[in-house]
Amino acid sequence: MVAIGLSKVQETAPALVNLYKSAGVSLVKHGLDGLRAAVYLVVDYSGSMKPYYMDGSVQALADRVLGLSAHLDDDGTVPVVFFSTDVDAETEIALAGHQGRIERIVAGLGHMGKTSYHLAMDAVIDHYLDSGSTEPALVVFQTDGGPINKLAAERYLCKAAKLPLFWQFIGFGDPDSRQFDFLRKLDELAVPGKRAVDNAGFFHAGQDPRKVPDADLYDRLVGEFPKWLVAARAQGIVKDPGGR
Repeated sequence: MVAIGLSKVQETAPALVNLYKSAGVSLVKHGLDGLRAAVYLVVDYSGSMKPYYMDGSVQALADRVLGLSAHLDDDGTVPVVFFSTDVDAETEIALAGHQGRIERIVAGLGHMGKTSYHLAMDAVIDHYLDSGSTEPALVVFQTDGGPINKLAAERYLCKAAKLPLFWQFIGFGDPDSRQFDFLRKLDELAVPGKRAVDNAGFFHAGQDPRKVPDADLYDRLVGEFPKWLVAARAQGIVKDPGGR
């Protein structure tokens, strides 16, 4: 059974109904229907991201993440971290009032800085631990380039492998850019040499992320999640559905 039913989505966020339906199809396809999981969104607020805020790409991603979260989490909200050189904001988006939400948040933020993954990762880890949840979590982590501190980002990902967190990185921009070499490296870090399980995935959404079909985006958001769940349950990182 889904966490939030279609009728509730129709009532609180009618513009997201098609996204909700598309997300449901992908979850069934990947054997994740009925799963309970927290969903986080991490958004790059560095200077080079300005065009993606202006053209609605970030809002579109937020809406798609909400459509997915409604199947996995029953509170209708997604914690969001905006990051650049530092953490710029820790807030949330919700089914109710989702339209224009990103623009309203960004209006209250300051200078768009550089790109520092590990501080945003730390914020997500703290939020998850403080929540007291034992459910697995899917962290959708959007960026348009590599971090200023690669060593710190790698260290945080490896440490986080012992937690019930899966990091799905999404690149906005030119797929051929060398800026994404580091994310490819993160995606392939040795198991168990550097981390307990493979706790990260990466894909490009291209230079116009809004053009990625909803079905394709959802398939890529959740495609590696089932394999991680199996490995994390085997290691005792995630409790199996029976609570053992």
